[in-house]
Amino acid sequence: MVPGLQVQEAPTTSDGVLSLAHEPVYIRRVSIGGLSVAEQKIIGFPWSPQMVERSRHSVGATIEACRTALRSGVAINLAGGTYHAPAGHGAGFCVFNDAAIADRLMQTEQRLQSVTIVDWDVHQGEGSASILARDDSVFTLSIHGAGNYPFRNEQGDLDAGLPDGAGDAGYLTALRDSLGAMFARFSPQLILFLAGVDPHEGDRLGHLKLTFSGLAAPDRIVLDAAHRKRIPVAIAMVGGYGNDIRDTVTVHLQTIAIAAEYALRWQDNCISSA
Repeated sequence: MVPGLQVQEAPTTSDGVLSLAHEPVYIRRVSIGGLSVAEQKIIGFPWSPQMVERSRHSVGATIEACRTALRSGVAINLAGGTYHAPAGHGAGFCVFNDAAIADRLMQTEQRLQSVTIVDWDVHQGEGSASILARDDSVFTLSIHGAGNYPFRNEQGDLDAGLPDGAGDAGYLTALRDSLGAMFARFSPQLILFLAGVDPHEGDRLGHLKLTFSGLAAPDRIVLDAAHRKRIPVAIAMVGGYGNDIRDTVTVHLQTIAIAAEYALRWQDNCISSA
C-alpha cells in the first residue's frame, strides 16, 4: 500500500543503552519481574517476559529509525513513542522512554549533537520532559490537550496545551507557531517526530476533534520544514484509541504514506547533488 517501503525487524536494547535514560535499579526490576502490583497498574498492563522483550525491541526500533534517518532522510518506527516513562518508573503504557534513550545514544555514538522531539500526541510527554529537563542539547516540543492525561505535566522546552474541540484550524495554528518558535531558539540535527493519531475526531480519548485531512496537514508541515532545512526525521507511531479501529489504522497509514513521499524527495536530492 506504500510503494518503496522497506521493513526490517526491530533489534533489542541492552541494559547499558537503557541506562542512558533510566535508573539501573528500575531496569533490573523490570527485567526480573520485580515490579509491584501498584507499579504495574501505573504502567497499564501486567508484567511478563514478553512485555519486557516487546519494550526492549520497541526502543531498539526507535534507535534504528534514528540511525536510518541520519543516513537516508526519513525513517519510521511502527510502534514506539513511549514517552510517558520517566527515569525511575513506567507510566501510561510506557515501560522505557524510547525518545530520550535514542536521542542520547545518537549523541553517545557521536552521530549528532542536537535533537528536537516534536510531540503531537494528544498527551504531553512528561517522561521525556522530566528526563531531558536539564539537557540543553535536546529540545522538547509538545502540542497536546490541556486537560488530558497526564494530569500533572512536566515543564518541557515548549508546551502548547489546547482546549477540547480545538479542531483543525486551532491545531494547525498552534503547530506553526510552535515550530517557528522552536527553530528561532534551536538548530536540531535530527527531529524525532512522535506522530500520535489520537487528536482525531473519532478517538475516544483525544477530544481535540481533528479530521483526517486536518491530521495530514501537521505531518506535511513538520516534514516539509525539516526537508527545506535538510534535517533528517525519525518518526514513531504513538497513541491512537479510535472508537473504530479502522480510523486509527487509516491515520497511521496516512502518516507513513506522507513520510514515504518525503523519503523519495531526499533520495532525489541526493541523486541531484551527486
